[in-house]
Amino acid sequence: MSKVSVTGSKRVIDDVIEAAYDHHSLHVTDYDDRYEGFAPGDSIAGAEAVNERLVTVRSLESILDVDDGDADGIGSLDDEELATELETTRDRVNELNDRRDDLRASIRDRQEAIERMEPFADLGIALDLLGGYDSLEVVVGEAKADAVEAALAAADDVASFEVFSGGTVVAAFAAPADGAEEGFLQDSLVGVDIALLEVPDADATPSEYVAELERERSELESELAEVDAELASVKEDAAGFLLRAEEQLTIEAQKKEAPLSFATTENAFIAEGWIPTATFPEFESTIADAVGDHAAVEELERASFTPDGDHHTETVERDHGDASSPDGADESAEREAATDGGRATQASDDPPVVQNNGKAAGPFELLVQGFGRPKYSEFDPTLLVFLTFPLMFGFMIGDIGYGVLYAAVGWYLYSNYEGAFREMGSVAMWAGAFTILFGIYYGIDLFGYHAYPWFGIESWPIAKGLSPGAGEWALAWLVMSALFGILHLNAGYILSFVSNLQQHDLKHAMYESASWLLLLNGAWVWIFSTQAGGVRPEFLRPDVTLPVVGNLAELDLVASGEKPEFLFTSIDVVTLGAVQFQGLPEIVGIVALLGAFVGFLLLAIGEPTEIAEVLSPIVNVISYARIMAVLLAKGGMALAVNLLAFGAYIDEGGEGSYHFIFTPSRLAEVQAQPETYELVFAGISTAFEPSVIGVVALVGAILVAIVGHIVVLLLGITAAGIQAVRLEYVEFFGQFYEGGGDPYSPFGYDRRYTSEE
Repeated sequence: MSKVSVTGSKRVIDDVIEAAYDHHSLHVTDYDDRYEGFAPGDSIAGAEAVNERLVTVRSLESILDVDDGDADGIGSLDDEELATELETTRDRVNELNDRRDDLRASIRDRQEAIERMEPFADLGIALDLLGGYDSLEVVVGEAKADAVEAALAAADDVASFEVFSGGTVVAAFAAPADGAEEGFLQDSLVGVDIALLEVPDADATPSEYVAELERERSELESELAEVDAELASVKEDAAGFLLRAEEQLTIEAQKKEAPLSFATTENAFIAEGWIPTATFPEFESTIADAVGDHAAVEELERASFTPDGDHHTETVERDHGDASSPDGADESAEREAATDGGRATQASDDPPVVQNNGKAAGPFELLVQGFGRPKYSEFDPTLLVFLTFPLMFGFMIGDIGYGVLYAAVGWYLYSNYEGAFREMGSVAMWAGAFTILFGIYYGIDLFGYHAYPWFGIESWPIAKGLSPGAGEWALAWLVMSALFGILHLNAGYILSFVSNLQQHDLKHAMYESASWLLLLNGAWVWIFSTQAGGVRPEFLRPDVTLPVVGNLAELDLVASGEKPEFLFTSIDVVTLGAVQFQGLPEIVGIVALLGAFVGFLLLAIGEPTEIAEVLSPIVNVISYARIMAVLLAKGGMALAVNLLAFGAYIDEGGEGSYHFIFTPSRLAEVQAQPETYELVFAGISTAFEPSVIGVVALVGAILVAIVGHIVVLLLGITAAGIQAVRLEYVEFFGQFYEGGGDPYSPFGYDRRYTSEE
């Protein structure tokens, strides 16, 4: 990318804008108003009128619900045609829209009147009888009739009364006692819980009144349907025009508002921005063809990447010769002053960024941009996120059924939406695919049920670690999560080292990155070594058992003298015995400690303020234990759902694996062999029998399974998805990535509905 400056006379600013717009390559940067003598430019005359028309067009599109699918091809519009047709369309649409709003309001009024009338229909009293008396007062409201009667009977101002009720509505008629003032009836009901109702002004009975309102509503709805049909007809005729008008007015508005980003004086302007270096000669020629020597184009800086990924920004020295024109010597002097002797004086800025990660990894740019678009000088981590995010997600869920549903939702989003939703759908499909793969790996897991017996397989050697007899697998996944974290963080620190080396020098890279690399690997290599209490090789032999801890002192000795055995045996568990890992040799552990110490010294010399964070490489790796935690949590939730619905038992006398029961006959077999099977829960489905209660139990079990697995499915998104994103953003990105880059947005417009003629 090249940073360029276009400097010229204000007399040709329109032509420069037109040429730059048509070239569609200059990413304009805003003038920041920091230099004396310069000010942001003003919009070109007519911008306000264009924007008003644009607002009108977009308002009409909103009223008519016009979208891209309503386009009727590419066309052209001249200004007179646009103004005339826009005026005609606006008047017609506004008239119909006003009528539609009035009709909707009238329909709403009728509906509210019908709803207000419903209580009076329960009374069965003509509406004209509920008011208009000279010697009586009437109150209608929702209340308990006996409470109203008791209050009126005790009131001194009531000579006589009658209460009628229907449903929850009462109508009280009362004659005043001597000396009673107007409103005595309502005053007498102050202590009663009553919601007063306004009596509609009508002579008909409530049912007749409701019928009349419904007739009026029906007529209004018919009129509304006619108006909607007219609007649909207008949309069919005007949609293509409105899309073309919006595009054309958008282009005009962008051109007329372009000077707002320029630095200007009374006679000259400066526009700066970034352009692909390869297009600079053509851009320079385009401006020259448009305005001749009334504007000068200069390449100020050139930012590029070398084949090894290094990023360079270098100043470009150019000899422009005599920029003055025969009739514009003053203009040339103005440009020379504005550019400080040939060099534009706007503030420096970073080049804009174009991310291009291919069809497969491209959608994962959405996750990266959630943290921040990479700067031009930064490594784009999208490819690494593409390689690690689905892997972590699939590992944590690991179920074929859930994976198929995740992939199906992703396909729906990918097929029916554009933009971010489409990219999200692609990410979901990748996550679903890895969830399916890990579901197969964990024993052909299908909604928490091991389906491998369906294929004639008697046993499966790999487990999630939920069963009593598979506890070593849970510890193994903990170790695997930590090892993945070590690899993930190493990648982050290595990228940090490369970035510091390229942008600064070896000293910065050693102090700011190599120190953390040494601390990370030194600490964890020592942890996995036999130095200072590692597991002795004989402990791994099946014929040797660990000593029984008989007292507290012995417990303390063992705890302080031995590292946890699962740190080493987990490799054997995961590889099914193919790799016999007994811990790294003691000498390796000692060297690792020395390496960690060297890392500490580098950190203390180069970044002494970071010494307080010296343990962060250990803590960050431990943070990856959340991968194992989510794996067990989601697997446990699926197990719990199936347990409630279908029941389960543990074989081998309670020391083996979970098995679901499903039927009453299988439940009876389990209960008959308590020495072989341990019943965990009978389950709802085991109550099934040829009876109403049995059928209800079966339906209940199915509903529990469906609702429960939907909940697990949704929680899987929030748990596995959020935790995987957190590990990417916090642990991984935190080592080398800042973000904050600007997208490359060239000045111009990709026409879709209009031609340039």
